[in-house]
Amino acid sequence: MSAVISLSEARARARARRQDAPAVDGSVRAVIGASNGGGLKDLYQHEPLRLLCPRPEPDEPLTGILLNTAGGLVGGDRHRIKFDCLPNGQALITGQSAEKIYRSSGSTSVVDVELKAGRGAILEWLPQGTILFDRARLRRRTLVRREPGARVLAGEIVVLGRLGMGETFSTGLLFDQWRVEDAGKLVWIDALRLEDDLDRVRASPAGLGEATALATAIYVADNAPELLEDARALLDETAPDCAVGATTLGPVLIFRWLSKEPHRLRHAFGAFWSAFRARALGRPNRIPVLWQR
Repeated sequence: MSAVISLSEARARARARRQDAPAVDGSVRAVIGASNGGGLKDLYQHEPLRLLCPRPEPDEPLTGILLNTAGGLVGGDRHRIKFDCLPNGQALITGQSAEKIYRSSGSTSVVDVELKAGRGAILEWLPQGTILFDRARLRRRTLVRREPGARVLAGEIVVLGRLGMGETFSTGLLFDQWRVEDAGKLVWIDALRLEDDLDRVRASPAGLGEATALATAIYVADNAPELLEDARALLDETAPDCAVGATTLGPVLIFRWLSKEPHRLRHAFGAFWSAFRARALGRPNRIPVLWQR
């Protein structure tokens, strides 16, 4: 019995099996102007990363869809992603699908993300998550730079293994770092590192408590502390099957999710995002159509 996979995934798997496979250096850099006729001002992209900008849904800003034509990352690959919203610019950036990090023979995949929001800008960063195959190695750094008056809502889901195939992320590396700079000053830094003895860490109540999926989201804005209680109420309402929490540090409002079932976490994450963006950003209470597949 065989499983059907996409051509891009088949190519990525074949490349992952070759220890001498050349590393990929993909890049996307986009500049977004003011919403009143501004839109996409500049775009640079280098394979295998691509940015598509279809016609946005009613009442939505410029919408970008980030895709990886290679079908995933293998050891040694590097992706550089940068979105710069100019003053009063508005954008929603999402992903075509969840990113796959394939098993590595030793090299580490690196992903660098930079999100910049000028005065009065509103930027949403909503990728569809990351799936870590067993023996995958990923080092990811996400930097958010905000100017006064801007609002940034950004998040990411991580799934530890291909659970539908009975595989867990038992060996490998995940280093996932967030940094937030407000008006040029570092106001929050956070890092998760999972390496070695991952089964014990996942099973421990002081670790992941048997969770196989986790998520982090942040809202960076002048009014972030004022929305803490609303956010906690929304988390309780939208994530009854997940362990959740929220806190603030200066202009940063931080949300967390843990779940033993990735599909429940994804549903809870999407439901919270829809409701919170409506309250915090004044945007429609919905997520992109791609998320609803």
